[in-house]
Amino acid sequence: MKYSTESTMKKSFTRVINMTSLSILKLSSLLLFSSVMHVGAVENKLSEAPASPVQVQLVKALQETPTTDILGTIYSRNQIQLTAGVTGKLEWVAEPGSYLQKGDLVAQIELLPLQLRQAEQQAQFKRAQINLRYLERELKRQNELRDKNSVSQYQLEQIQSQFDLAQSDLEIAELQLKQISEELSRATILAPFSGVITQRNRRAGFDVGRSDVLVSLLDTQNLEVRVFIPIKHLAFTQPGSEVIIHSRSDNGEQLKLNALASTIIPTADPRSQTFEMRINVPEQGQEYWTAGQLVSVSLPIAQARSAISVHRDALILRRDGTYVVKIDEENKASRLKVKVGKGRGDWVTIIGDLKQGEQVATRGAERLTEGQTVSIQNSDV
Repeated sequence: MKYSTESTMKKSFTRVINMTSLSILKLSSLLLFSSVMHVGAVENKLSEAPASPVQVQLVKALQETPTTDILGTIYSRNQIQLTAGVTGKLEWVAEPGSYLQKGDLVAQIELLPLQLRQAEQQAQFKRAQINLRYLERELKRQNELRDKNSVSQYQLEQIQSQFDLAQSDLEIAELQLKQISEELSRATILAPFSGVITQRNRRAGFDVGRSDVLVSLLDTQNLEVRVFIPIKHLAFTQPGSEVIIHSRSDNGEQLKLNALASTIIPTADPRSQTFEMRINVPEQGQEYWTAGQLVSVSLPIAQARSAISVHRDALILRRDGTYVVKIDEENKASRLKVKVGKGRGDWVTIIGDLKQGEQVATRGAERLTEGQTVSIQNSDV
């Protein structure tokens, strides 16, 4: 009796489990069927969705010249130390920081001693003139007496010699007078070019020699960049080569100017194995840069080569990289990851699975999904 009851319970438990498994199987089938129907509905909805309008540009192959950035220093093309020029007492000298135009007074040496010497030499010159005129009349008189045989040959030659010496004395006196006049002109030191006084070495009231440095004058208008380039790049640089001078301002703004290499000194430093290039700073650069400032110079290091380029508007920036959306012949969109290189105007070089002549979206690309159909509107291709 006990055995029959246990058997009946086992059969009932087995029947419940079978019914539960069957219910779960039916429920899973129902859910799978619903999912398939939902996916099909979504696909049908996407296929029925209108094509998204986009603008496109063709991928181009532009000539690119590989460049490198090298640090350079700005120098003034005119920077000199002005000396006294003559020995004397310094009466006046310009203050440091003074901006001077070409021909403006820089320093003044006391003129009185030189003026006195000049007056003395003028008197000597006048005396030599008087002596010469006297000997000239005497020589003429002696020649007249010689014609009458009233004077000896010796006396005539003596007067002739005195006359010649007087002529030489007059020439010497004239040269000495010019020398003093030249010293007087050098006693007034004028600016040889427009610039600023960067340093004053002597103050007014001191006695100075002709070789003593008074001030340093710097031309702030004519600037040049001096950059030392590895000798291996010498073959790709020459006078007239196009370079780019650039720096970053305090507010983070990038300052760039195109320039031409003015001078190349093709002599390598034995230690650094570099040669010097000098670049004239364009006039616009005078507003941003000054002598002593460090700047970067982008210069060519290889022959020009063809590089795949796209319009900047085609780039889609994301945290994990940069993308472009390619539009194929069937107007289907596909997103490609690319590596961005150097730019030139509105175009940038890229490395990626793109070829010249293919189309990339420049407007409306960010909202496109993979494989989505598009309609090209207002294309610039």
